[in-house]
Amino acid sequence: MTRHILITGASRGIGRAAAIECGKRGWSVGVNYAGNEKAAAETVKAVEAAGGKAIAIKGDVSVESDVIAMFDASEKAFGPLNGVVNNAGIVAPASKVADMSVERLTRMFAVNVTGAFLVAREAARRMGTDRGHAGGSLVNISSVASRLGSPNEYVDYAGSKGAVDVMTIGLSKELAPAGIRVNAIRPGLIDTEIHASGGDPGRAFRLAVNVPMARPGRAEEIADAILWLLSDQSSYVTGALIDVSGGR
Repeated sequence: MTRHILITGASRGIGRAAAIECGKRGWSVGVNYAGNEKAAAETVKAVEAAGGKAIAIKGDVSVESDVIAMFDASEKAFGPLNGVVNNAGIVAPASKVADMSVERLTRMFAVNVTGAFLVAREAARRMGTDRGHAGGSLVNISSVASRLGSPNEYVDYAGSKGAVDVMTIGLSKELAPAGIRVNAIRPGLIDTEIHASGGDPGRAFRLAVNVPMARPGRAEEIADAILWLLSDQSSYVTGALIDVSGGR
């Protein structure tokens, strides 16, 4: 069955890997990105090379008008949505909370919390059977940081992902009658560019000593879990918080 999936933050890392996996199934993908147009174009080419269709859609998830526009653009290109991967998120350089600026906190929660809620809201509006649509699957990308707390590094990031966990649980109950399954993947240490954006590109390998499986994960391993939640193979799964963390 051909599906139409919108993935936020799909120009790199986990979002990119999920987009390519969708392409391998012949699905159509809206590839949202915030600023790296070249990376988004490369993701589109990779999806198409894998056998799917894709378009790049610029937009900041913390801006309501951008979120609405990205959903509009994806639907204009490929028709009604079957699934949304709520993946876009940011991290900041390691810091203790006592040293965090209000500007850092404001941006962190604007993208990771408000942005995630805006994307979830639009998914509910665009896929719910209570609004005349066919239902679908919303996959939120959280983090094991939400239960580990990330002390001395990213307590703000961990807190933002805690909010995503709670949203997932609440929305799964709210949207089940409307035919929308809502679940979250909580990645552990994954070898992606997000560590470099936080000022520590080697972090995943440096901290792998704390992982029972003794290695960081790959973006493709998270993508496999995302694709399962998007597919009918998980048709009786909603409200789940699935750790993909090597046992950490």
